[in-house]
Amino acid sequence: MFTKKALILAFLSLSLSASAAPAADADCTLTQTVTARSSATSAVFANTGNGKNKGGNAGGNAGANAAGKAGANAGGKGAANAGGNAGNTGNAGNTGNNNNSTGAAAAASGNNNNNNGGNSGDLQSSLTLDSSLIQTGFQQDGQAAGSDAGQVASVTSDNNFINYCATTNLPLTNGTQIKTGSCNAAPMGMIAATTAMPSSKFVSPKNLDTIQANTNFTVQMAINNLNTGFFVNPNTNYFAAPQFTDSSGLVQGHSHVVIEAIDSLQSTSVTDPTKFNFFKGFNAAAQNGVLSAAVAGGLPAGVYKMSSINSAANHQPVLVAVAQHGSLDDAVYFTVTDNGQAANNGNAGNNGNAGNNGNVLLLARVQLQAQVGLRVRQLQAQARAPRRASVGSGSERASPCHDGCPLLLTRPA
Repeated sequence: MFTKKALILAFLSLSLSASAAPAADADCTLTQTVTARSSATSAVFANTGNGKNKGGNAGGNAGANAAGKAGANAGGKGAANAGGNAGNTGNAGNTGNNNNSTGAAAAASGNNNNNNGGNSGDLQSSLTLDSSLIQTGFQQDGQAAGSDAGQVASVTSDNNFINYCATTNLPLTNGTQIKTGSCNAAPMGMIAATTAMPSSKFVSPKNLDTIQANTNFTVQMAINNLNTGFFVNPNTNYFAAPQFTDSSGLVQGHSHVVIEAIDSLQSTSVTDPTKFNFFKGFNAAAQNGVLSAAVAGGLPAGVYKMSSINSAANHQPVLVAVAQHGSLDDAVYFTVTDNGQAANNGNAGNNGNAGNNGNVLLLARVQLQAQVGLRVRQLQAQARAPRRASVGSGSERASPCHDGCPLLLTRPA
């Protein structure tokens, strides 16, 4: 009975205070009245007044943070976003509800959970650019005083080009080889120092070698400063990660060999990269500094150019610290013949400039010139010699060979 009376008096007091007092004091009047009458009544009204928290807890426990919209847990969108983005909405919502008197602080706590707690400190899971990674050098176009004549302005960015591909009409590379072209958003990654720049040299076939046609052979290439054996799936992870180096600074990657047919060893025609006779990745690690790849069935007779393509693990060409450096790759030229011997009628054959017939003709010419020179010197010596009389004639006569001796030249045998 007493409880019913207390409730009636409480409602009467609430009605009177609501009509007589300013709105700002309504909660205070209600609390004082209820507390004076009954602690049980106070609990009833406290729970009723915390309806927003109840909604916030419900949203938080559900993992959706619906309390953000309801105005609980900081009474704003911050807590809702914190829960929705990081998936920590349950805990964040409960924290906000248990501390409803500090709504703004709870919102800040929720956001911190989103940025830090939800990611467990892993920047690779964050969808925002860490401020420490902003490269201010990207903000200038390189056309300040002192730039070289003819130098074009660089494209610039204030956010490391993180959204660059959104400005193009190309599809994202997304780890695939798109023949019509694409835009790749992966950063370049770790750049090799000048002391760790890779280089390669073909061991077999060597430059200007001749090998037999349609016969198995093995390409061997010496490699330096490349931590080989790192080869990802080219169909799903092509250009899909930055270049990375090992603890000693060497790029972790692999190499390739490509063989293209050309017209001749003297050819100056530009090759077509879409056409090649053999291509192979050196997937395995080098053995004693040498990479190997078998060419099953060999190559048909002809002249070929063989090149290396040194790459990082995700198949992008190796990147190094400076623009001016020696070639990171090798290229050699070799000939393939039916019998594996140098062609007789080729540039090194019998009828060529350095061939057998050429050598014979050159030798004959040299011998002829030597004989002519010798005969000329003999005639000059005779011309300078004094005339002498014939024995017993008492008269002088010209030497039978004076100024009129024939040139007796013989052809070389």
